[in-house]
Amino acid sequence: MSACPSLEIAVTSPAAARTARENGADRVELCTGLELGGLTPSTATVEAAVESGPPVHVLVRCRPGDFVYDGEEVALMTAEVRAALRAGARGVVVGALTPDGALDTKALAALVAAARDTDPAAQVTLHRAVDQASDPVAAVAGLPGLGITRVLTSGGAPTAIEGAAVLTAMATAAPGVDVAAGGGVRPGDIAGLLAAGAGSVHLSAKSRATPRRAAGWVPLGAGGTSAEDDAHFVTDGTVVAAARRALDTAAGRREGARSAPR
Repeated sequence: MSACPSLEIAVTSPAAARTARENGADRVELCTGLELGGLTPSTATVEAAVESGPPVHVLVRCRPGDFVYDGEEVALMTAEVRAALRAGARGVVVGALTPDGALDTKALAALVAAARDTDPAAQVTLHRAVDQASDPVAAVAGLPGLGITRVLTSGGAPTAIEGAAVLTAMATAAPGVDVAAGGGVRPGDIAGLLAAGAGSVHLSAKSRATPRRAAGWVPLGAGGTSAEDDAHFVTDGTVVAAARRALDTAAGRREGARSAPR
């Protein structure tokens, strides 16, 4: 676990990356389609976010739904890994499972190799596919052997604070892996997540954008149930700032407890 816990914000645009930076984020995870759990952003979006924000890690997920991929999908994601790193990203966030819920080590090895070949210094994070694994703790324990140094996880629960006990087990099972707590995280959860062993925290800090349309509206897809709900998300700087304060306060308390005379 990192000695200095860090704050990561999930963002979907260069403007959001800039908002995250200005309000205290240490890095961003860039994606598109937050309402789908996140998908791979375009190369142009990566380039612009790198210019406007803090260090960028790019989510590489070629489609919504499960994390069981065929060979063509893995080949596409390896190309996306290379493109993201060539566009200036510092890391990539990947994941793949077998139908029975184990890590797909063959697919992950291909993704890690693509990252290392493109940028040997790139950090590779296992994304929340781990939360749908049949044994999330065992999956995390196997990450060092795959060259993966970080995992983004809710501990297999709907929210990270609900999965705190599993986060502790993950940190114990893989002491060299940064356990990044993510999934429904609120600033008020941060102290508890650090106490559970998280080395970093991840949240979207999002709110719905006000629609700009002035004309009529018709549904364009399965998610378009109303004009009010048919909107994209933006990063809320006040939430990012609150998370920064909560992280710094909790980290300071933890450091003070470590240095206190015994």
